[in-house]
Amino acid sequence: MKIYCLSFLVLLLFACNNKQHNNEHNKNDMKIDTGGRAKTSDMDTMNDMSKKPEADTMRGMANMLPMNVKKDSVQKPDEISLSEQQVQLGNIQTDTLNSGMLGDRIILTATLNINQIKTTSISARVMGRIEKLYFKNIGDYVIKGERLYDLYSEDLNNAKQELIQALDQKNTLNNSIIDFDKIIQSAKYKLMLWGMSRDQIEDLVNTRKTTTTTTFYSNSSGYINTLEIKEGDYTMEGSTIIRLADLSTLWVEAQVYSSQLSQIDKDGIAIVQIPDMPGKRISGKIEFVNPEINPDTRINLIRVTISNPGNQLKPGMPAYVFLKKRQHNTLSLPINAVLRDGKGARVWIQTGKNTYESRMVEVGMETGELIEIKSGVKAGDIIVTSGAYLINSEYIFRKGANPMGGMKM
Repeated sequence: MKIYCLSFLVLLLFACNNKQHNNEHNKNDMKIDTGGRAKTSDMDTMNDMSKKPEADTMRGMANMLPMNVKKDSVQKPDEISLSEQQVQLGNIQTDTLNSGMLGDRIILTATLNINQIKTTSISARVMGRIEKLYFKNIGDYVIKGERLYDLYSEDLNNAKQELIQALDQKNTLNNSIIDFDKIIQSAKYKLMLWGMSRDQIEDLVNTRKTTTTTTFYSNSSGYINTLEIKEGDYTMEGSTIIRLADLSTLWVEAQVYSSQLSQIDKDGIAIVQIPDMPGKRISGKIEFVNPEINPDTRINLIRVTISNPGNQLKPGMPAYVFLKKRQHNTLSLPINAVLRDGKGARVWIQTGKNTYESRMVEVGMETGELIEIKSGVKAGDIIVTSGAYLINSEYIFRKGANPMGGMKM
């Protein structure tokens, strides 16, 4: 009996100790809130998350991202988003694209040149040696009738003697067998062909005296453009001695690209502006368009003739040619809004809050600070008018490629 009671007490004591140990273990794994509800430990939470599907876990991670981070999957390949600070620092400005009137005005660089139609070449009529030049500098002005040079020519001297002999024989013989009048007339005609004037020939007939040199006179007025010979040189028949230019009218020759030829109206008004003479504007018309294009430069030539009263304008002066045509209704943008390179032209369009998209466009003619947009955008689009270059640079910096690389219209 005593042994049985002692065994019962040992078992009872062991059971009490085991229950107390379990209660203390549960307290470490569970906390009781003020409402009496149990909260699981962090370890249990992680164990529960590891048992959840992977998709639910990724959604949970995505919700932890900052609100200002834009997911790449939502953004187009040719789009870029900027922060508010970048927009302010880059002075990004936009404007709504609207149609309006655009004047067809092309500005071309040009140069004033001599009107070749108004030039005169004075050539030697007979072979000989230049004994004296009365004008020796390019740019000297020669008046019609002034002496140009003295020529020694044996052929010309012999022709003079033939005329004098014919005159003497007529006075001495004067018979009906020989027609001396015809011989005299033939001798005079030869001297005229060789460049002697009528006055010189009449003086020779009256005085019957000749000199070893013959003076030649200018048959027109103008500035010496070219002096082909100097004193002591021999000249052949037909060789150029002097070229004279009449500067009362000048040619304005402008370079135009082949892509601009279709925009030029040959019957339109041309306004010529001279940078060296502020406020100087001269009206003219296009008189010549070169029918042949230089295959290397793809540049053509147009020519406008203008008057030059008082010879104030000089050949070689730079000029601008403004070609005006009728106005037409079209889309236009500031020139700085259009980015151009070897692949074409493009603009940046605002598609959302501080979000911009690159768009390729086809451009037309330029007038002042505007450029015509033929296609690629439409009225109502919000176009970046200031800061387009900065957006383009930021795009290349982020994505390492040109936004329009490989794109086609």
